[in-house]
Amino acid sequence: MSWSDERVELLKKMWGEGQSASQIAKELGGVTRNAVIGKVHRLGLSNRSGTGKSADASKAKADAKPAAKPRAKPSKPAAKPAAEAPAPEAPAAPILTRARAAIIPAGQRLPPQPSANEIDPAALAKVSEIEKKAKKLGLMELTERTCKWPVGDPATDDFWFCGLPVQAGKPYCEAHVGVAFQPMSSRRDRKR
Repeated sequence: MSWSDERVELLKKMWGEGQSASQIAKELGGVTRNAVIGKVHRLGLSNRSGTGKSADASKAKADAKPAAKPRAKPSKPAAKPAAEAPAPEAPAAPILTRARAAIIPAGQRLPPQPSANEIDPAALAKVSEIEKKAKKLGLMELTERTCKWPVGDPATDDFWFCGLPVQAGKPYCEAHVGVAFQPMSSRRDRKR
């Protein structure tokens, strides 16, 4: 669909009349609401001044005009005096759960992570045995009860997640927890 001069003029007219982008799209036919919004933006019709002129022209006209007198609002019942008004409640402090307490705020150093040579060889052997029994789930098959340990290269078809039952409070099965959550070695303790 191309924007012919007639269609653009109709768009300007309808936009100036205050019709919605959906209404204009329906009237023009063959365009979506988003196409109308995009065209309105490119034409500079963003301000709903009712004249269909560009935003700059509308702004200049508004600057030249004296400020309009505000409309009178319907009267409301008198508000309570400040002494009787209830004090605003202070926002409740966020409840810190174990999961939230474990989140490290931005800017702080992360705790040291184990390097490959510090992972227990027995845990690695256990992982290779467990992966033979794994359910080999895809991303959309994971639940909160399935191990989310990724195996393989995500760019290949031979990529999957373990899928075995998770250890309580952890995202992985027992074998993968043994690899993922290693205690700090005594060597690292000495460095601190």
